[in-house]
Amino acid sequence: MCLLEDHLFQSPSSVTLLGAVVFLFVLYLLSSSTQEQRKEPPGPRPLPLLGNLLQLDLSSLHTSLCYLSKKYGPVFTIHLGHKKIVVLAGYKTVKQALVNYAEEFGDREITPRACVGKRMSEENIIQECHYLIDTIEKHEGKAFDSTQAVNYAASNVISAIVYGDRFEYTDPVFQAMVNEDNEFMRLTGSAAIQVYNVFPWLGLWMKTWRLLIKIIENNREETRRLIRGLKETLNPQMLRGFIDSFLMRKKGLEDSGIMDSHYHDDNLVYSVMNLFGAGTDTTGNTIRCGLLLMAKYPHIQDEVQEELSRVIENRQVLVEDRKNLPYTDAVIHEIQRVANVVPLSIPHITSQDVTFQGYFIKKGTPVIPLLASVLNDETEWESPHTFNPNHFLDQEGRFVKRDAFMPFSAGRRACPGESLAKMEVFLFLTSLLQRFRFTPPPGVTEDQLDLTATVGFTRHPSPHQLCAVSRL
Repeated sequence: MCLLEDHLFQSPSSVTLLGAVVFLFVLYLLSSSTQEQRKEPPGPRPLPLLGNLLQLDLSSLHTSLCYLSKKYGPVFTIHLGHKKIVVLAGYKTVKQALVNYAEEFGDREITPRACVGKRMSEENIIQECHYLIDTIEKHEGKAFDSTQAVNYAASNVISAIVYGDRFEYTDPVFQAMVNEDNEFMRLTGSAAIQVYNVFPWLGLWMKTWRLLIKIIENNREETRRLIRGLKETLNPQMLRGFIDSFLMRKKGLEDSGIMDSHYHDDNLVYSVMNLFGAGTDTTGNTIRCGLLLMAKYPHIQDEVQEELSRVIENRQVLVEDRKNLPYTDAVIHEIQRVANVVPLSIPHITSQDVTFQGYFIKKGTPVIPLLASVLNDETEWESPHTFNPNHFLDQEGRFVKRDAFMPFSAGRRACPGESLAKMEVFLFLTSLLQRFRFTPPPGVTEDQLDLTATVGFTRHPSPHQLCAVSRL
């Protein structure tokens, strides 16, 4: 036996095998130690190729992610195909990541804010309020669907800022642009496009993808046509809006010999398209949700209108009036919270390796802040699943800010259109509530009004009709 052992241990092949075993064992120990030190966020076990696609409701992704956060915690991982994504849930976690770790979780250029002053924006919105009111009055108190009129109004605010002019609601070109923008937002968040994002090679066989590409091409061509018209009438002494300012900046750089900059025609086209896509859909959906909530909760509508009549009387509401309208302000904030128009923030990307809440997240990892989980965080809101303006009022009826009110995200990547959107929602809703009382259509009770949202890239109210009865 001893001779056999001596032979084995003296055999070159045996020594090599033993060394390999020892090496692998040491490697395993080191690997285990490293994995312990670099513990990645937990999550459901992914399937080969598909990842977690079969475990997610792609038509309402934020709902699935909120459910998973209850099982795996506020920092967890999902796999969409081969792509690994980290999800952040709950107010404390999202705020910590976006504010305290802004550099680590913010590896994208911040979009520049539109070059337009607050006063100019307010004037444009107030002007558009009058056009919207005139359109609604034509229904003479009969039931109507507010979708088109409200979206046209929201889009015209962007038009005035971008082009320096508005469109008539009856303009067929304008109608087509707005309708395609809305369809684009719906398709972008559809289950089919979610699948395409994971398996882009399927695009040519997907009707939804082909329709989306057609909408983008139509929108791009129409935007180029409008920009050409503004170029031909450009007056350096009288800049009409964003496009004129962009063109003059581009010309100034070119005159200085700087040709390689962000100020080029393609960037202008896509900037305009993004402004319209984001500025129309989100604001329009919030306003429509607000009117639906007023019809469903008439006692809250009564209190808003009482405050408006007492403080403002019959004059036009201005942005500066907000501080004197605490109940109205609270109601509008609660509308934005309940509307939850953008349940998933646009994905961030980690700029470097980071250890966050004890988990290691590799550089270049997509990260989704789950805004829906913040706006419905049961540890932050007294009644997160009900419409309750008292969330924003103290015991004396004064308006109070809430840190967990985060519909526009937070930190360096917060929505650049936040100020404009808040101004629009405030002025449109107060102007409409001054003029009209919103009620369910005949034969429908307040309880029967459906608050269920339809989800695309954004959330919007399901199709419905309301009556707008004049208060004059």
